[in-house]
Amino acid sequence: MKTILFILFASTASTSAQTTITKAFNDPIIGEVVNNVNVNGTVDNSATGNNATFINTSLTQGSASATSYSAPTASEISTFPGTTIKMVGAGNTVYYKQTASKLEITGLVTPDATLNFSANNGTFISYPAAFGYSETDTASGTFSATAGSGNFSGTISLTADAAGTLLIGTKTYTNVLRIKSIQNFSLTVFGFPVGSVVNTSYTYYDSLHKFPLLTTTNAVITVQGTAQTTNAAQALNETFLATSSDVRTKKTIQIYPNPAHDYIEIKGDLSNFSRANIYSPDGKLIKTSDLRTGKVQVSDLPPSAYFIEISGNKSQSESIKFIKK
Repeated sequence: MKTILFILFASTASTSAQTTITKAFNDPIIGEVVNNVNVNGTVDNSATGNNATFINTSLTQGSASATSYSAPTASEISTFPGTTIKMVGAGNTVYYKQTASKLEITGLVTPDATLNFSANNGTFISYPAAFGYSETDTASGTFSATAGSGNFSGTISLTADAAGTLLIGTKTYTNVLRIKSIQNFSLTVFGFPVGSVVNTSYTYYDSLHKFPLLTTTNAVITVQGTAQTTNAAQALNETFLATSSDVRTKKTIQIYPNPAHDYIEIKGDLSNFSRANIYSPDGKLIKTSDLRTGKVQVSDLPPSAYFIEISGNKSQSESIKFIKK
């Protein structure tokens, strides 16, 4: 059970000053793909309370790690009752049940073990969740692994314990809400205790991105007196685009209008730039356009916040945040 669970425990926002996690904005949808990257460096989760500053400027981008959401098969629903959507990423599959007020865990499959929450689903998040949100839920079911199988039971404690500004790499994100999750499960075989799983995760959301900007997990798994620790951290690949949304302070290029309706016009020295890439808030490449006319059509994009990245063969790319209305 050495690598069990870290995908399970990584937490999966509306455009107000106070970021709130809601079903309408944050609940995953079948067919979505999230372009994450693994993070190099140690995430600092020490800041707490309101108006905090989460300083993680030393983090760098690691390997790509996409996550996809799809419909469960009939067989999967039979195995993990109540499942409405499944998440696949990093070699793991997590099964969820979506309700009007919650996203619940029904099952987890990793290369090393399977957890089935059929006895009592675990709360992943309750909606809405804003700063000060707190709840403790019980969860139980069965586990199976190469070393054996049995039952698990315990608690999942969730708190929105901090809010403020996230500094990650070269980027700055404001109105960030952090969700802390502590899972504490006991493992038993034929009624006898054989071990435990204690996992702590921190997940950072802002009001413009559906999925977390940054997620960290620390799992401590103890079996028959031997403890093993697993740490992981992922971020949206958008957090490591070449420059921040404030790149206009470099006065190399400018865009207008912003917000835009039909097109974006790019002003400045474009001699070293040849193309424009537009990314969705979760870092997915939406479209590519050449810059021969100095304009990029955006009339086909749904209303939302986006990043436009201007790049060329001989220059460093620059990115600017814009709103499509």
